Amino acid sequence: MKRLHLLSLQQTCDKDFIHRVEKESGQQVSKCYQCGNCSASCNYTYVYDYPVNQIMRLIQLGQKDVVLQARSVWLCANCQACSTRCPCNIDVARVMESLRIISVEEGMVSKKKIKLFYDEFLSSVKKHGRVFETGLIAAYNIKALKPFTDADLGARVLKKGKLELHPHNIKGRKDVAEIFNRFEAYSKNRDID
Repeated sequence: MKRLHLLSLQQTCDKDFIHRVEKESGQQVSKCYQCGNCSASCNYTYVYDYPVNQIMRLIQLGQKDVVLQARSVWLCANCQACSTRCPCNIDVARVMESLRIISVEEGMVSKKKIKLFYDEFLSSVKKHGRVFETGLIAAYNIKALKPFTDADLGARVLKKGKLELHPHNIKGRKDVAEIFNRFEAYSKNRDID
């Protein structure tokens, strides 16, 4: 009987991906022995398509396409609970952040709206030195072609003083913008090489 949904590991193993993740994250993913502490400590496991420990295993198996297209990578809140509880001292949250960066670079973001939110978030940080939540939500909803999403919630949150109508620009925002500019110049030069 033929089994469905099995990965053909030998055909799909990308060893360069394994090395790239370890290099960019600075973590030895190969040390993970699948204890499951990361998944057990994660508050978002219930919405992940692959729990964190499975993402780690898929990296070890070189399953680049599966990992970079996983929603889990983008749902990680980077709360560090997984990293704190890892008996191998792997900074799992840092691995997840590296996967997001690689996913964007490879053009393999699982959903276009995730990429849109990511870009709008960074744009807000570049402009104000920190995220301006109200502006982020408005820009994202307009560009995602759903301008009235959260409109009912917005009024209640503003009333409670949880969101500001005007951005709070930090003191060194020009320095933050310069960091973005240097990175963008670096990325363009790297693409040319």
